[in-house]
Amino acid sequence: MVDLLECRKELDGIDRQIVELFEKRMEICGHVAESKLASGKAVYDGERERQKLEAVEAMAHGDFNRTAVTELFSQMMTISRRYQYKLLEEGGKSEDLGFRRVEGLPAKGARIVYQGVEGAYSHGAALQYFGEEADVYHVEHFGDAMEEVQAGRADFAVLPIENSSAGAVVDLYDILTRYSNSIVAETFLPVNHALLGTAEAEEEQIKTVYSHPQALMQSSEYLNSHRDWKQISMENTAVAARKVLEDGDPTQAAVASEIAGRLYGLKVLKPSIQNNKGNTTRFVILAREQVYRRDAGKISICFELPHRSGTLYNILGHFIFNHVNMVMIESRPIPGRNWEYRFFVDIEGNLEDAAVKNALKGIGAEALNLRILGNY
Repeated sequence: MVDLLECRKELDGIDRQIVELFEKRMEICGHVAESKLASGKAVYDGERERQKLEAVEAMAHGDFNRTAVTELFSQMMTISRRYQYKLLEEGGKSEDLGFRRVEGLPAKGARIVYQGVEGAYSHGAALQYFGEEADVYHVEHFGDAMEEVQAGRADFAVLPIENSSAGAVVDLYDILTRYSNSIVAETFLPVNHALLGTAEAEEEQIKTVYSHPQALMQSSEYLNSHRDWKQISMENTAVAARKVLEDGDPTQAAVASEIAGRLYGLKVLKPSIQNNKGNTTRFVILAREQVYRRDAGKISICFELPHRSGTLYNILGHFIFNHVNMVMIESRPIPGRNWEYRFFVDIEGNLEDAAVKNALKGIGAEALNLRILGNY
């Protein structure tokens, strides 16, 4: 029978040799980084790595070992690249990320555009961030708002990107890639649905309720407790409130925000009827210029990857190695390229942080493309 303790003793000896050889390898990688710093040569050489992996695979015996050795050396080369990026950054070879630091956002006197209609939650988010007296106006679609900013007709756009219950607003992720506007801030607005009726209406009179399908769903527990009420979907919660006002029918009600209620002169028949009392929507503030505040602490990026096994794993490793915390990842299909995806990632940090710059530099070199959507 094999002696387990003896096997472990042999493994300890082998591991000690592996660590010594690994450290020797990393020392040589440091010399490689010095050479590349002097010559300006790129750290990532895909063809060289492919040849190296083929060579070490051929040295191994058996299918399992060949696959395992390929994975092992792939990881070692990934670690080597990260180490070289770090040394190059320390050596002053830092790339301009294209963003300019500012002390604050020029919000005074700014024009702000939001998607939807007056009284919608986007309207509320704009007023929450910029103040009740802000110069705000609305457009119909997300793309219209982005166009207003890019064309200079608006200074900022306020758009929803994520809901704590419903998840990502996927349409916005797609639109973010079509425009050069950058995210400069964010604001969180609690979703607080109220049952709104005409001035003379009472809860007992209601027969028909109008709202956006999501608002109806988010208030289902309360609404379904009134089984005789007819629920009708509308394109927007504020549109539903406006319909109740225009019809003037005390048997009609809308599920919308209290902001919409005040705007359209409707009575709150029942406040806070949503199922999840902590439901919140995150809105992003976008501007035409690529700027970030000194105190910015979150960075949004997007990138595409070669359609090969392990590419996402290797890219995310840049965050791990540089101790950068990833707080969100979302993927979206790339139009016209079946089964290929664009990834959206939020990380903690500031564009002036050395670890962040090192991670972004590595991703930029190895992804098909990388775009920084904003630091805020």
